[in-house]
Amino acid sequence: MRFLKFLAVVVILALPVSGIASGISVPDGATWYFHADFDAMRKGKASKGLYDWLNAEVFTELRDEIGVDLDKEARRLTAFSGIDQGPVIVIDGTFSQETKDKVVAFAAMDGEVEPFKASGKTYYFFNSDNDSDVMSGGDIDIDLESLEDEAYVSVAVRDKIIITHSRAQMEVLLKENGRIETKGDSKNALFVLQAERSLVQAGVNAEHLQDEDDWDSNILKNTRQIAFLIADLGDKLGIEAQLLTTEPEMASSLASIVRGLISLQAFDEDADPDVTSILQSTKVDVSGSTLKVALALAPELVVSALED
Repeated sequence: MRFLKFLAVVVILALPVSGIASGISVPDGATWYFHADFDAMRKGKASKGLYDWLNAEVFTELRDEIGVDLDKEARRLTAFSGIDQGPVIVIDGTFSQETKDKVVAFAAMDGEVEPFKASGKTYYFFNSDNDSDVMSGGDIDIDLESLEDEAYVSVAVRDKIIITHSRAQMEVLLKENGRIETKGDSKNALFVLQAERSLVQAGVNAEHLQDEDDWDSNILKNTRQIAFLIADLGDKLGIEAQLLTTEPEMASSLASIVRGLISLQAFDEDADPDVTSILQSTKVDVSGSTLKVALALAPELVVSALED
């Protein structure tokens, strides 16, 4: 499990939803993706508390465990996966040679390590000694457990740490110097949410979800994609979610359900005043087959929810 420690940022923050900041690329065939902008969190007014929680709960543990200080060195993190390809993680930052050495050495603790080269850059294959199954065809492993069994890691690209599940993924990224190639014109591409001062975005194509025990609901069966975005609004954190449904009637039906629940909550005398206030400020809109839900929360409420 040592190698997963290094991926704790993704495991803790990852959300089974969709959206991405302007200027960040994700392959057209991605079945899910996640992006966190640590720099924006550090600089934002409303997001400062969110970043302090992240630093205390995740970065501090990594610093204590392996001596890698993402608080000082990491700027952004992007992760994604495609069908039959497994996860990819690209961490952008200004990494010291000491940090790069620690990343390679830390991953090597779990099993055998083998060096390779592509496009003049070195990368390493790590094969863990544990016996858990490797992710195989069709599964979408959002929790990244497949990287515990085998992974390719490179610190050869300036200002990037690259982790992939397959050799082909690694060699493409090394050829592009860590840039994620995307055409943006695929009909299967995940749709994009954009906002100024965006902090966290993540995405999933609901049609490819395989775990029916977790995703067996009429809503998700009639949903093609789900989108989510957190942005710094200055005094509050803006949260937006979008569902792209299979047909306009489904989007309208879902909107009616959400509005009805909000109305019922407003008449509940025993309801928490903070919850009631949040629900009453929630905006629900429908455009064609897309349902959009947006609200603004006090930063302390978001941090409190994470701590609980």
